[in-house]
Amino acid sequence: MVKMSLDAVQVMSGQVKELKVSPSSNGDARGSWEGKEEFDPNQLELTAKPKPVTGRRARKVEGAVFFPKPENAVTVAVSSRVLFRTEREQKVFEQKGVEEYLRYQIEHENEPFAPGPAFPFVKALEAVNTRLRELYPQSEELFDIVLVTYNHAHVGIRLINTINHHNLFIERFCMTGGSSPIGYLKAWHTNLYLSADAEKVREALAEGIAAATMFMPEKLTEVSESQLRVAFDGDAVLFSDESERIFKTHGLDKFFEHEKENEDRLLDHGPLKGFLEALGKLQKKFYAKGQRLDCPIRTYLVTARSAASSGIRALKTLRAWGLEIDEALFLAGAPKGPMLEKIRPHIYFDDQMFHVEGAAEMGTVAAHVPYGIAQKYSSQQKMSSGK
Repeated sequence: MVKMSLDAVQVMSGQVKELKVSPSSNGDARGSWEGKEEFDPNQLELTAKPKPVTGRRARKVEGAVFFPKPENAVTVAVSSRVLFRTEREQKVFEQKGVEEYLRYQIEHENEPFAPGPAFPFVKALEAVNTRLRELYPQSEELFDIVLVTYNHAHVGIRLINTINHHNLFIERFCMTGGSSPIGYLKAWHTNLYLSADAEKVREALAEGIAAATMFMPEKLTEVSESQLRVAFDGDAVLFSDESERIFKTHGLDKFFEHEKENEDRLLDHGPLKGFLEALGKLQKKFYAKGQRLDCPIRTYLVTARSAASSGIRALKTLRAWGLEIDEALFLAGAPKGPMLEKIRPHIYFDDQMFHVEGAAEMGTVAAHVPYGIAQKYSSQQKMSSGK
């Protein structure tokens, strides 16, 4: 099983070769990638000036620069530690302290960071925006990406240089200088927060913000550049952990009995239901233009539930919520990794680290949603195994 940490994004062995990018990073104030390859400063790509950027998201409207209002957009807040690589700078911080860390960042501010696990996901969001602007030139209903970092503002120049180097359309920054970003996330009307800091993810979830801890697989599966693919687990992700609690405390037979008795009673919502709603809202904009079969957003339900015994309640709940899921895979306890390898999502959300690790082994960028009773059982297992 892949060894993964909840305290930081892990870059598994072989990742640098798969991505074919030079090792670099940005440094948030906590955690690091534990890459197995030694850092070689000669591999860094040095640029005196960022690459010129074309096609920025900003548009001129009646002589002013226009950006979507946060309340109208689907706001995705991404930590700099999951958007870019961080291991080198983090080692400087841990070994030499914050002042040397800031000095190092300033000295290397013309060296762009390498892509991290959220990078393909963000590029896919931008591809959807391009299609939306073609169909609805004046609409503010777009993905709006906010870069969130614990970094001091001194590091901002390097982040901006990196964003321009990779031609990313990110204009909104939140550099907190070590303070918690949660209050800012609420002010941005954040629909999804992705971070390497599991504690901050739990804090965001407690405040009602959809959030997940991202991990990098050992190998990186190639993903679509034109269609955003998002895969969700069911219980404790899209739905509440009600049924999961029955399974954990009373076993599988009682779980099936409970689901049969309650198949006409809706499941309560889980922490990522709102993000699926936001995706569905944008999908319907394409459907309205006759592009259902060519929609650049595709969603997947990948659940350990079995279809005949417990799947009907999940499907009835989604229907009652007015939500469409493009594909539903009921695996009846089979491993999720092989299915995800075929789907090739840009991101997969699950509440159990066992499934996150299994997905990572198959090359899927997976994100852990630390919500529900599974977290309690995971902690108990670690204690009993002496970890």
